[in-house]
Amino acid sequence: MPALDDAALVAKAATGDRAAFGRLALLHGPPVRGLLRRMGAQPALADDLAQDAFLHAWQKLAGLRQPGAFGAWLRQIAVNIWLQHARRRRIPMDAIEESPRALNAASEGGMSSAATRIDLETALTRLRPVERLCVVLAYAEGMSHAQIAEATGLPLGTVKSHVTRAAAKLRGWLEVASVRC
Repeated sequence: MPALDDAALVAKAATGDRAAFGRLALLHGPPVRGLLRRMGAQPALADDLAQDAFLHAWQKLAGLRQPGAFGAWLRQIAVNIWLQHARRRRIPMDAIEESPRALNAASEGGMSSAATRIDLETALTRLRPVERLCVVLAYAEGMSHAQIAEATGLPLGTVKSHVTRAAAKLRGWLEVASVRC
């Protein structure tokens, strides 16, 4: 299949073209799994939840109004599936298991070196899971505070507070880590 943009692949997939949807899955699978891992899912769970997200996307693809926005739509589905998983398991956001996560969009402020990414991974694990969720959605996924509030069900002011506090904590921890180097 020749290289097609998301909109063209979505249009083909919406007509039942499984190969086109397979290509979308190949293109968007790694970022979706990465997002789920950054939000706190262990790798195997992230893979399972990503598969659920793609299944849901396949079932609802015909209802996608803006085919060019497939990636954002799929990430929204993945966030919703993660939150549903946490609620089903009756896991309070503050108790979700913490483990190292990379923040792929760590280019702001010169965060491109491997050492800084490792420091960032460590710093992310120190955040409360709800703070990590909000900061990952804001900075790694580029979601607005309003979009995060809608996706998570948290009040807008709470999202803003979590993002602001988490970013300040990360900056402080990373500054300390860079001084030690």
